[in-house]
Amino acid sequence: MRFMIIVKATKDSEKAVPPFGAEFDPMFAEMEKYHEELQRAGVLLDFSGLQPTSKGWRIKYSGGRRAVRTVTDGPFAEAKEIVAGYTLIQVKSREEALEWTRRFPNPGLTDGEIEVRQLYEPEDLA
Repeated sequence: MRFMIIVKATKDSEKAVPPFGAEFDPMFAEMEKYHEELQRAGVLLDFSGLQPTSKGWRIKYSGGRRAVRTVTDGPFAEAKEIVAGYTLIQVKSREEALEWTRRFPNPGLTDGEIEVRQLYEPEDLA
């Protein structure tokens, strides 16, 4: 079973400047330790932070099967609905995923939030 741990964006993560400096060192150290633990346990598939939405775009589809595509450049206003990073794990059960995500470090210097979603497997779509 694969699960994606989604780190929600904040106003700080949406700044165009990478979060470097002494105040971020403890957070990065915790994240590094956590990902090393996942790797040692053999459950880590991938992880990364995402650049701010000011460097991205969205494509909106309208018109059904012959959809018209409208491109909108970032940044996007609603930071709480934006993904700032992710960790992808593969475990044997939902309970194991829950156990790992309970240990996920706070991804910011203030209050933060993560969301966990299970990925579809081929057999789920049969």
